[in-house]
Amino acid sequence: MNRILLASAFLLVSISAVFADETPSALPASAVVSPVPAAVSPVPAVISPAPKVPALKLVEPHLHIARSNIAGHARIALTFDACMGQADERILSTLVRERIPATIFVTARWLKRNPATVAVFLQNPDLFELENHGQNHIPAVDTPALIYGIASAGSPQAVRQEVEGGAAAMVAAGLPAPHWFRGSTAKYDLSAIGEIRAMGYRIAGYSVNGDGGSLLGAGITEKRIASAKDGDVVISHINQPTHAAGEGVAKALVDLKAKGTQFVRLGDVEDTGDDKTTE
Repeated sequence: MNRILLASAFLLVSISAVFADETPSALPASAVVSPVPAAVSPVPAVISPAPKVPALKLVEPHLHIARSNIAGHARIALTFDACMGQADERILSTLVRERIPATIFVTARWLKRNPATVAVFLQNPDLFELENHGQNHIPAVDTPALIYGIASAGSPQAVRQEVEGGAAAMVAAGLPAPHWFRGSTAKYDLSAIGEIRAMGYRIAGYSVNGDGGSLLGAGITEKRIASAKDGDVVISHINQPTHAAGEGVAKALVDLKAKGTQFVRLGDVEDTGDDKTTE
């Protein structure tokens, strides 16, 4: 009996040892690895392309007047911008002495600084037609933009203020209410042209750039203005007395008069402007 019990005990011990060899012992915590899901490729973010902003279309309108169609007596309209600064006496004195009529576009800022010249204009109503160049010399463009480094009006409301402010300053200075408008830089967008026309103004373009913004030399300025032909509208500046261009303007006026040129103001003749500026 004892032998049977000992044999059974030995058998149990042997079986336990076998199962102990086949069953792994507990792993240390550092060796336990949690199940890892299969690697998931990152989904790229979907970025919609930025909407294309249409390029701002600016126009620089041309303006012509009715021709004389008389050989040797070309008809030309002289227009001068008085933006800021002082009056150029070289040009002003030539216009008065030679009795040459011209259309002068004045800003509110220029009027405020030049009361003596305004008095000369008023004393010579047969020579000078005064028109609106705006309140603060801001480009009449109703979208934000930089034009020759000058910030545009930027909205329809600001365009209206620039136009109406200039007109109000003219009336306050004793000048007749204007009928023409020319914005700073002479550039516009088409919607602003429509807005200004709806206010009752004709918009003054040009066909001959006489002095390149008053930045050209005297010689080239003289040649440009002297080259004007029958029906041309010349733009120059009368507010830069220290620039060489003013000397060229004065000389060109004398030359043109000697050739028999017929000078007129914009209000004296029929005109044709593109980009719906005078329709």
